Amino acid sequence: MKLPPGFPHNDQNQLCKLQRSLYRLKQAGRQWYDKLSSFLLSNNYTRSNVDHSLFLKHDTCHITAILIYVDDIVLVGNNATEIQNIINSLDSLFHIKNLGDLTYFLGLEVAWNISGIHLSQHNPSSSHRSWNAKLCPMPTPMAHSSRLTSQGDLLNDEDASSYRRLIGLLIYLTNTRLDITFSVNNLSQFVSSPITLHQQAAHRILRYLKGSPGNGILLHNNNTNQLKAYSDSDWATCPESRKSITGYSIYFGNSIISWKSKKQQTVSKSSAEAEYRALATITCELQWLTYILHDLCILAVQPALIYCDNRSAIQIASNQVFHECNKHIEIDCHIVKDKLNDGLLKLLPISTTEQGANLFTKPLAPAVFKYLHSKLGMTNIYSQLKGDDNIS
Repeated sequence: MKLPPGFPHNDQNQLCKLQRSLYRLKQAGRQWYDKLSSFLLSNNYTRSNVDHSLFLKHDTCHITAILIYVDDIVLVGNNATEIQNIINSLDSLFHIKNLGDLTYFLGLEVAWNISGIHLSQHNPSSSHRSWNAKLCPMPTPMAHSSRLTSQGDLLNDEDASSYRRLIGLLIYLTNTRLDITFSVNNLSQFVSSPITLHQQAAHRILRYLKGSPGNGILLHNNNTNQLKAYSDSDWATCPESRKSITGYSIYFGNSIISWKSKKQQTVSKSSAEAEYRALATITCELQWLTYILHDLCILAVQPALIYCDNRSAIQIASNQVFHECNKHIEIDCHIVKDKLNDGLLKLLPISTTEQGANLFTKPLAPAVFKYLHSKLGMTNIYSQLKGDDNIS
């Protein structure tokens, strides 16, 4: 920060008092959030306890919700008068720009039709410079037999930087392209020292995306208030650390709303232990989603359903008897038992062939991938545009 013109530079006892928080200062973001949140709270909005970027206002049968990301705001509700009032109040204080109906937000493209809301993102496969756009599309994002390691010829500095930028793009793309979540999670572990094999695998994802550029998530407008989830793990899948992969997908009615593919923190001694750790992760997510739905005045059907294809893990969660095989499991994993007793969730068995979370734990053969992909609830926006003139 430079002293303003005319200010005496030789006086070391004088200080500049900052009247407002400027961009690029460390405290600028917090100061902006404090001012905006104070304004909303003074207008009878309440901050959600489970998501501090969500503000809500309830009035008998009406609800208005404001979702904030820095200075981008989404406003939704069923009270047109309140929506217009808060827009006018925000504009009088902050001079906001009203972009009308939601069509684009933080890189997400939003399309509306009679079936629901379609979320998609720009496909990087048509613009990334480091791969051959003439290559044919691939049926899956990762080869079925692929097991990536860190052993190989390192990329040069230019290719390594390009690889890191591509992985960054793909990570953000997983907000709507959940079918590449496992592949991107696997490749992101090697951004510090990528090799040629990693670059080829990343280009394969681009070739897969080339074959389905308009795919995205369809949030149905006729959902039931039932939370159901699929939990899975791939035991000792990492060839170097022997750690397992946790994968899950959560649906609200027929619409997928949450998913994850992540390497577990510790090494599991058995497949049942790995599955049990995955159940603990999805239990925490279901608890958080239940709190969000409660804040939105949506009464979710209790209990939430979790489908698991490992009967031993289900027995560990359901059986209160102490066993030698699970005495070493961390205490926080036993949250599954607590939530089962509280009636928050119910564990149900499912066959491995029908386990939708397999997409998030391992590379699959094309036929299996295609079958499970059809269960995700993803749709192609371009095919809908041809058959539906009501999209706006």
